[in-house]
Amino acid sequence: MSRPQLMSIDMDEERKQRITLTLADVKPIALEIPASQEEAYRAAEDMVNKLWRRWSRPPGDKVPPHELLARVAFQFAKLYLDAYQENRQVNEYLTEFERKLDDLVVNT
Repeated sequence: MSRPQLMSIDMDEERKQRITLTLADVKPIALEIPASQEEAYRAAEDMVNKLWRRWSRPPGDKVPPHELLARVAFQFAKLYLDAYQENRQVNEYLTEFERKLDDLVVNT
């Protein structure tokens, strides 16, 4: 009689958890995320909401909510692009630095 096989549990597989984000004035969004990333998700939620509140304050400015949310999304996309380009430049610099260092070590 053969023994039943037990499913192996991968200890590296990260535990997931469900969270609900409240962004701007839209319906709450339920997500399943890696538990270790909750702090980052909450920080991002807070940043979006702070920008939303700051930009929706002027009483005379009647910007429609969808346009305001588009502005917030654009701001974060721009910040992401700036960080991405800066990271790429740093990586190029480090790659060139490593190449020069290798040349020095090998030729010395």
